[in-house]
Amino acid sequence: MKKLVLIAAAAVLALNLNGQNIVKGSIEGAPHHQSYMPTYSSDGSSRTPKNIILMIGDGTGLAQIASGYFANGEELTYTNLKHLGWVTTKSADAFTTDSAASGTAYACGQKTYNHAVGVNLEKKPIPNIPEIVIANGVISGVVSTDDLNGATPASFFAHQPNRGMTNEIWGDLPGAAIRYFAAGSKEVFEKRPIATQKDVQRAFTVVHSLDDPAIATAQNVGVLPPAVETGYIVDGRTDFLPKATRQAIDFLRTRTEGDKGFFLMVEGARIDKACHSNKFESAVRELLDFDQAIAEAIKFADEDGNTLVVISADHETSGLAVWGGDPSKGNVEGVHVSGGHTALPVPLFAYGPHAQDFIGVQGNEQVAQKIIKLLMEK
Repeated sequence: MKKLVLIAAAAVLALNLNGQNIVKGSIEGAPHHQSYMPTYSSDGSSRTPKNIILMIGDGTGLAQIASGYFANGEELTYTNLKHLGWVTTKSADAFTTDSAASGTAYACGQKTYNHAVGVNLEKKPIPNIPEIVIANGVISGVVSTDDLNGATPASFFAHQPNRGMTNEIWGDLPGAAIRYFAAGSKEVFEKRPIATQKDVQRAFTVVHSLDDPAIATAQNVGVLPPAVETGYIVDGRTDFLPKATRQAIDFLRTRTEGDKGFFLMVEGARIDKACHSNKFESAVRELLDFDQAIAEAIKFADEDGNTLVVISADHETSGLAVWGGDPSKGNVEGVHVSGGHTALPVPLFAYGPHAQDFIGVQGNEQVAQKIIKLLMEK
């Protein structure tokens, strides 16, 4: 009898981890896309890369990737890559990070406290990758399906003590060391103070569509589409992320000088947001969309031969596990054990020159340090 009571207690505990019931979800007949198979011609070479693309799947742990892999008939561009590592994500003040602290570590190469955007423990600004590498003639861009003031994209241009300081984060944009951004949204931008809007429009040609012809001749561009175009796939977003990724690459490539190159950060933000809500199908669809953005980056790396692509995550969200499924039908079942972040290490994939530098276990701040070193060597 005592044994039965203990088993029952364990079951109750399991079903209420972190005060929340375990949530099961599924996707059936997931839309299939063909993965891109790299040539591997530049992969792992010892030459210094001219360009580096850092891709952050917000909230993406191994189970999120595996769910997408099985839903897509056991293929992803992600999983065609050969150089793999793990990234630990704890912040300076917490075992489990938030996106701002981890974003800052990836952007600045230093650990900081949860909620900090581009500042250290003393709340002093830390130089980010775009600010550091511009001294070597390297230009930068940021792409995200989050609002531009979201914690991860903001970490690559702003310096504020709290991620919730939305107006202040937008106020940092006109002086930022980036030449291109594409993120949400027109509506968010138009809620900012008029003075901030005017300052941003003086620093960037602000457009509301990736198809705006003004992009072709502009020196600095900000793409702020209507909110639905950076919202969830299940709510109507189409190909914004892969299309913006390729546009950012082409924009930066054509504006580099000589062999100076570019740095680009691309975030698939809504994998995390879907996992926070325990919406498994939405999370898988976001992962599949992010994989298509990855394909754009890897295709360019093959075309160019001098581009390193690094793909990881700021943290894992929801303690996701793969429960079952039928990959031949695009069917997958998953289980969320939390509505928050976890401290699980996240996978890292790298492709191109010096991809071998990123294998093994490393901190998120070390990823940034390696990127900075490579871009400053040129």
